[in-house]
This record gives sequence, structure tokens and C-alpha cells, in this order.
Amino acid sequence: MPARSRARVGAVLRGGEQERGCTVKALALLTVLLCPLLAGASGLYVGDRGVRPLGRGGAFVAGADDLGALWYNPAGLMDAGASVLFDGAWVRSSTDFTRQALVTDGAGATRMSELPSVRGSSEFLPIPTLAGSWVLGEKKQFVVAAGVLAPQMAVMSYPLVLEDGTPSPARYSLVSLDGSLLVIPGVSAAYRPFDFLQVGAGVNVLTGSFVTQTVFNTSPPDRVLSAPEDPSYDALAELRATGLLAPSASFGVIVRPREWLRLGLSGQLGYTLDAPATVRVRLPSAAVFAQARQDGEGARLKLVLPAILRAGVEVRPLDALRVELGYAREFWSSHEAIDIVPEDVRIHDVIGIPSPFNVPAISIPRRFKDSQSFRLGGEYSLAVGSAFALDVRAGLSYEQSAIPAAYLAPLTVDTDKVTGSVGLGLRLGARLRLDAVYSQAFGGQREVSPSEAAVPRINPLAGEQFPTTPVNGGRYQVQTRILGVGLRYQPQTL
Repeated sequence: MPARSRARVGAVLRGGEQERGCTVKALALLTVLLCPLLAGASGLYVGDRGVRPLGRGGAFVAGADDLGALWYNPAGLMDAGASVLFDGAWVRSSTDFTRQALVTDGAGATRMSELPSVRGSSEFLPIPTLAGSWVLGEKKQFVVAAGVLAPQMAVMSYPLVLEDGTPSPARYSLVSLDGSLLVIPGVSAAYRPFDFLQVGAGVNVLTGSFVTQTVFNTSPPDRVLSAPEDPSYDALAELRATGLLAPSASFGVIVRPREWLRLGLSGQLGYTLDAPATVRVRLPSAAVFAQARQDGEGARLKLVLPAILRAGVEVRPLDALRVELGYAREFWSSHEAIDIVPEDVRIHDVIGIPSPFNVPAISIPRRFKDSQSFRLGGEYSLAVGSAFALDVRAGLSYEQSAIPAAYLAPLTVDTDKVTGSVGLGLRLGARLRLDAVYSQAFGGQREVSPSEAAVPRINPLAGEQFPTTPVNGGRYQVQTRILGVGLRYQPQTL
């Protein structure tokens, strides 16, 4: 967009809201600074995990037979025997966001205007798996496993300002997730009561830290005093949630009615997070905040992440060939809101606002919906001489987005997508296997009409009678690639 057009759009945006004085009641400044900080927690996870399972397109429920079963189906640990698994994947993700907004000109006519595009990208951060298993029982009918997994997470960042020095159109959704680190340690066990039946269960906990930076504008709605998106009223806020501790459990079953046929079913319970957090705010540079200060920084964050149900059918028409058709349903409808409960957080000495303000508890609506996916994948083994074998893998999956269009924003970008994966496994003798995978998602473009957009630029000085303009309308283009390598060592054969 030419500079003259951008200036004209900015002028229209500044004049598009109703006037009001800057006095508010008990809705404190810090309330708005807290509101969207966790809005993208549920959007952190990207693609299926595990180098070998991902090479099969995530179709690894009925055919789970190594330590990757910790994530997909604990019943498959029975086939893992005594082994050690280590792998790591790099998620390379980027989002192009072109913001669109409805603006009203001086004549009262409303039209759609487009702001400059901005790109968010993920930093290099390997996603690891480290696990080991042991065989127990006189008949070797028990396997116990322990491991540490990390969610497949893209640590996204957007520029705070564009190359020409203008503020980023995405700043009101996300600046950075740098510093976030989530892990899932857990233990599981599998049991084979009959030759045709395997069952498994496990317990795990989501723990680590979640860190996010975002910008909020607190300009009063009286356009004589300031513009709605005046950068001098921008406040950079950082939320740091540490000590996350959300327990969960998984279960699974595998049935083999025929030597060439395996049926699998597994479930993972959801995570209910209730974690302590700290909030640090760089207050705006506008004159009304010249003497302002924050007192206290403690809060609690509460949200629910979904349960997952998986099913699969694997056939083995040849000894060397395995093909699985899988299905997964993620119950994102449980993710209704994010609740933030401040603990004695106050703001002092903002001109025009009674001092101090005790920040009240708030609830951020999310309104996600259940999503489902279908996977098809498999692998074929090729002998290479007497000491080597090569496993060739491929997979294809289709996944629905859980995010309704009205709530799609730079902080939580997802689309209906088709993902293709290819992988290789090199087996050195009977004990060592080296794995590699490449996966790419094809989601295309997704648009949010400014008239349906429902993520506002939250402004505590506006009040409920003066809603602010939504900031998530526009076009979204997502690109995601995953590269991974792994190693499995089995000290003894079964």
C-alpha cells in the first residue's frame, strides 16, 4: 500500500470511534493488559509428533510398536520391548497477515481498508523425545516405559514495527513467544493377556513455562485527546507463567484378530491448567501515565486443553508392507475460555482514573469447536545386503481447524489442511535404527471478514458502551514444514 494511502487509512481509523471521557470505573488498565496474553496457548501445537509416526502421516495407532506409542497408543509399548528412543524435530512455521478493517470517513460512509502485511515466523527450537522401556514378567507379558516428550510447538514472533518504522498491524495479538518451554514427562505400562490382545495405560503431566509478549493500546475514546491506535498509548506487556503442572492420563488397546490385521483405539485425557504467573508491563509513554506505576504482579491462569480420541486399522498384506488408516478427534469444544485471576495487582496514579485500582478477575472467551482428522500412511521394508535394511515411509492426513473464523487471529492461526510426509529408517543389524522425516502442511489462505471479526483491540478506557474495532479481520497465509531425525536402540531382541 502506498505511503499516502496508509496515512489516509490511519486518519480514518483515528476518527472512527465515538467520543467519551477518559474516566472509567473499576476496570483497571492492567486488566486489559492481562486479557489476551494466553489467547494463543491452545494454538501452540503444530502437526503430529515423533519422527517415525510423522513419517507415516500420524497413522500410528493400530501399528504403534515402539516408544512412539507413548503419545499415540500405550498398548503398542508391548511391542517396543526393552529399548531406548531419542528423536528431535524442527518446526519451521510462518504466517503472513494482511489486516483489513471497516472504517468510516468524514461523510459517514463505511468501507473496507487494508493495512500493510506482516510476517510472523518461528525460531529454531528442536522438539525432542527421550524415552526408555523395560520388559517384566516370567513370560515377558509386561512392558513399563518412561519418557519426556515436548509438544510440537512453533515459537512464533512478529516484528514490533515494520521496515518503514510504522507499528506492526499484528502487535495487538502477538509480539513474541520466546522463552516458552513445555514438556510432558510420564510413565506408562502395557500388558498382553492373550496373544491377540494388548492393553496399555499411562499417566503424565504437562509442565514447564509459558512466556508471551504483546502490545495493547489504552488511548481514551475521546479522539480530541488521542487517536484509537496512537502508539504513545501502546503498552508492551509480558506474561510469564511458570510452575505449570497439569496431570493427565492415557489408555489404549490393540487387537489382532488375524496375523495381517491390527485394530487400535486410544484416548488421551485433557489438561486443566491452573498455574501461577507474573505480569510485567512497560506502561505507555502518553502524559496521563507519566506518574503511573504497577503494584504487585501475581496472577493465576486457568484454561482447559482438549482430550483426544484416536482409532486406527493397520493391514499387512505382505511381510514387508504395513498400511494404516487412522482417525483422530480433538475435543476443543472444552476450550471455552481462559480465566485470569489477579492476586493483589493494582495500578496507581493514572491521570483521570481513581487510584489505586484492584484488578478484577476476567474471563476471555474462545469458543473453539471440536476438530477431526483422517490419516493414511505406511512403511515398506527393503533388505540392503545382509546387515542393513531400509524402511521407506509415507503418509497423508487431512485435519480440520478448531478455530472459528471470528476468533482467528495472528496469535492463533490455523486452517483446514492437508499434510504430506515422507520418512526413512535405516536399520543397522537387529538393534539400531536411524530415522528421518520431512513433512509439509498445505493449508492455503484463510480470510476473516472485518464484519465477522470478533477479536477486539481491548481498551479499558472505552468501556462496554464504546466497543473498539476488531483487529483480526484480514487474510492469513500459513506455511509449516517439519524436519526430524531420530535414533532407536534395542539392547535385546524379542
